[in-house]
Amino acid sequence: MVFKLTDEQIMIHSMVRDFSREVILPTAMERDKTREFPADNLKRLADLGLMGMMVPPEYDGSGADAVAYVLALSEVAYACAATAVVMSVHNSIVCESILHYGTETQKEKYLKPLARGEFIGAFALTEPLAGSDPSRQLTSAKKDGDHYVLNGTKRFITTGKNADVVIVTAKTDPSGRHKGISAFIVKKGTPGFSSGPLEEKMGLCASDTTDLVFEDCRVPAENRLGEEGMGFTIAMTALDSGRIGIAAQSVGVARAALDASVKYAKEREQFGQPISKFQGIRWMIADMATEIEAARQLMLSAAAMKDRKENFTTQASMAKLFASEMVNRVTAKALQIHGGYGFIKEYPVERFYRDARVFTIYEGTSEIQRVVISNHILQDKRVL
Repeated sequence: MVFKLTDEQIMIHSMVRDFSREVILPTAMERDKTREFPADNLKRLADLGLMGMMVPPEYDGSGADAVAYVLALSEVAYACAATAVVMSVHNSIVCESILHYGTETQKEKYLKPLARGEFIGAFALTEPLAGSDPSRQLTSAKKDGDHYVLNGTKRFITTGKNADVVIVTAKTDPSGRHKGISAFIVKKGTPGFSSGPLEEKMGLCASDTTDLVFEDCRVPAENRLGEEGMGFTIAMTALDSGRIGIAAQSVGVARAALDASVKYAKEREQFGQPISKFQGIRWMIADMATEIEAARQLMLSAAAMKDRKENFTTQASMAKLFASEMVNRVTAKALQIHGGYGFIKEYPVERFYRDARVFTIYEGTSEIQRVVISNHILQDKRVL
């Protein structure tokens, strides 16, 4: 079905679109080169209430719904995917986890400054030997009086260096597999907590990705998020929301690639006419636009289900799977339309192509999404 947006959703979408293209877009290519963390972009987003979008006003958030959030996130991704991924992890995973599982003390101490954008959040689940299978993680958290002592290494953590607050999963019961995992809120500067060197990545270069190292890191027991053994549930719940965010980022980058291709095709002349006159190019553009719209509808459907408080796990995986693979196809077509110019950094499609590649990998690979979707279908759970 075609979604009819509310006046508030339209207003938020329009506001973020204008802001992103006027303020964020002009520096995106330079950030890709310098790898400068987009701290100023995030501050401006916070000033607009976009760093705590789905957090209720009583915790200093904007109280927006998920549909408005994904529309806003897609516009930030259109301008700068590296800024969008920081915004996505911060909103979808960190803020929402503390909102749903945190104590009132944790919400006062951490959620409020996160929602105001005074803190930037990260989520540390992946480890060197635990990616798609988080039950294999080795980071431990041993109770010692009124503290837990954390030891271990987390890998590929978005915003790992620049985050002020990190939600960390660790084994409190090594024999319990996924039921032995707990979650903790760890503040930057805690003794025994450090970040590794920045990863040299193919894309999303202005978003830092690092190891996080815990060496006898003492975390107050009051910083445990939820009960012992709830860490896996917290992570999987957060990733459902995060996967809608990946779909939104994919839609944003794909639309930027399509717009760049349309503009180039109208200007570039070969054989005495703009290449937009050639059927081969026109059909590529038609396919790109169709796939983007299909992904957008899946994104909106999953977000609307979340707003209605329905189980949206399968729809989130469908949206993430289709949109992330779509953006890789669309950016490849965009580069092809640009020909040799698409292969050089003067044109933004080269960056779109690199930025898009990780969307099928992080927050659950395409293969994991297919596992989730097929499990729900084969268990006769209603998905359509």
